[in-house]
Amino acid sequence: MKLSTFAAAAVVGTAIGAPLGGNCPRGPPAPPAPPAGGPPAPVGSSSSAKTDALAVKGALNLAAYALSHGLPNTVCTKENASVRREWSTFSPQEKKDYISAVQCLTKKPSKTPSSLAPGAKTRYDDFVATHINQTLTIHGTGNFLSWHRYFTWAYEQALKNECGYKGSQPYYSWPKWAADPTKSPVFDGSDLSMSGDGAPQPGRNNTCIPSNDLCQISLTPGNGGGCVTSGPFKDSFQVNLGPVAPVLTDFTPNPDFTGLGYNPRCLRRDISKAASSKWSTDEQVSSLITDFKDFASFSTRMQGDFPNGFLGVHTAGHFTAGGDPGGDLFASPGDPYFYFHHAMIDRVWWIWQNQDIANRQYAIGATITVNNQPPSRNATLDDIIDLGYVGTKPVTIRDASNTLAGPFCYVYV
Repeated sequence: MKLSTFAAAAVVGTAIGAPLGGNCPRGPPAPPAPPAGGPPAPVGSSSSAKTDALAVKGALNLAAYALSHGLPNTVCTKENASVRREWSTFSPQEKKDYISAVQCLTKKPSKTPSSLAPGAKTRYDDFVATHINQTLTIHGTGNFLSWHRYFTWAYEQALKNECGYKGSQPYYSWPKWAADPTKSPVFDGSDLSMSGDGAPQPGRNNTCIPSNDLCQISLTPGNGGGCVTSGPFKDSFQVNLGPVAPVLTDFTPNPDFTGLGYNPRCLRRDISKAASSKWSTDEQVSSLITDFKDFASFSTRMQGDFPNGFLGVHTAGHFTAGGDPGGDLFASPGDPYFYFHHAMIDRVWWIWQNQDIANRQYAIGATITVNNQPPSRNATLDDIIDLGYVGTKPVTIRDASNTLAGPFCYVYV
């Protein structure tokens, strides 16, 4: 394969949304260009123009870098690279295929020993149990981004290898739907969504972040709070693990203090415009990419600065869905939306890396404890990421720092 071919494919694929790899399903054709000035934005939509422009700029940089330096290996090529796209660009059949694969994973038996997580009953639960087990070593740490990149990829691989899914992991563009997430195809509650809001539960108190005992940010409740009322995960989906750090006051406690006991219940959501419209706008996302030049400040800003009243796109994205388990830092992968959110986290890191590939591709910072409490050594590229019974082999942070190297072979549009 010629590097010039890869470069052209990367640029064109990112700029116009065409797949980079031959095995990736194509989305619907692009609509005709609107007249000058453009039509009014759909109700509930917002602008992601700045963030998307940075993605295109980054893809151009990536293509030029590949042209001058070569590709990381000969295994990942333009012919087999997967392209991750926003859910709104998926065709109805692509959405059905993805939803079916998620439902399939909830029907396959768990591989996690019952002695470790007695509540893990399905392959889907294996991912939740792993996240619960490792939460305090993968947030506010130097491995936050790389660990979740590998975790999201491992989930995508399970959908493909165990449930026959042929597509790629979709992402949810926070800024595109910041004005009203319920208008997004992810949360509109249709049969082609990831289900919508929870049943209304009026009269609830504000949510305190990071906890009720330390209320540094007070988030007004949304219009939900109860079990999701529509969509594919209304009746057929069961949450088995958690909660560990619940944000709803009327939660069902887990029989095990670790949150790993069996605790079957419905999927609850409290979709929050308060979180999305303030902390996950196009301005917030684009400034995160452009204003924070080093890895530590970028990763820290992304995760929030609670003492100074700043939620950050990571926490805001989780509270966009909220509820149980979505608002629980430990058990949040129990909501299938988690992987849409963390694919967007990964996309933003990918865009940031591509702004200065030579200096950012393998950049690292921070330590190995949450916000360096207690004080600990610096994270290194040779630190190991081990996902336990998820079923993938351990890799290093270095392995997980390039989406075209290590175990990976994908890009974003």
